[in-house]
Amino acid sequence: MTEKWKEEKPIFRNAGDKGFIIEFGQKIDPEINKKVRTMAGVLNADTPRGITEIIPTYRSLLLIYDPLITRPEKFIPFIENIQNRLENSETEPCKIVQIPVCYGEEFGPDMENVEKSASLCQEDVIKMHSAPEYLIYMVGFTPGFPFLGGLNEKLFTPRLKTPRMAVPKGSVGIANNQTGMYPIESPGGWQIIGRTPLNLFDPHRKNPFLYKAGDKIKFVPISQKKFIELKNMEAN
Repeated sequence: MTEKWKEEKPIFRNAGDKGFIIEFGQKIDPEINKKVRTMAGVLNADTPRGITEIIPTYRSLLLIYDPLITRPEKFIPFIENIQNRLENSETEPCKIVQIPVCYGEEFGPDMENVEKSASLCQEDVIKMHSAPEYLIYMVGFTPGFPFLGGLNEKLFTPRLKTPRMAVPKGSVGIANNQTGMYPIESPGGWQIIGRTPLNLFDPHRKNPFLYKAGDKIKFVPISQKKFIELKNMEAN
């Protein structure tokens, strides 16, 4: 971490009568996101009285508090003190989570859209999409939906003009400069290029999620035969 962590002070904003935002920057950036996650980790370990929820996003942290117990004037000094020593705080170690994906055909109904937008063949789209280790900037929208950074610029594709009412769970998609996965069936307007057979979210597991913000995702292309095999294993 650098001295910029001290020099670049966060911006504080009220968010209604129970919310408070700590804003670390104005863009999607790994260093800004690291500040968000580091601050979230420190606050989760030592939460000021009255703060009931800590929600990290791309570039800011949302604190939900009980106004009958506390108010921003009380916890801002605590936050400022953390900021002054944030560069010496450790973030939780990240892990690389491999996600098998069957691309195209019935699992990737929008693959052709991405191919046309990028002027690439399907094979090249798959190679480019599965090459990076994507940083999980945040998890939200639906339980376990990871917003991933690091998509190759050639694959940037606008969202669908008309969102689908139901996107199958496990779908992998692209929306502008982001890529992500749908852990449950839900409405959505992302360009769907593939699907994973893994259960990305399972409320009955000890840990319902396979990953967290700050981890990295590595997509691994698989065949339809392998997809069915892994899907059957997940069901048993």
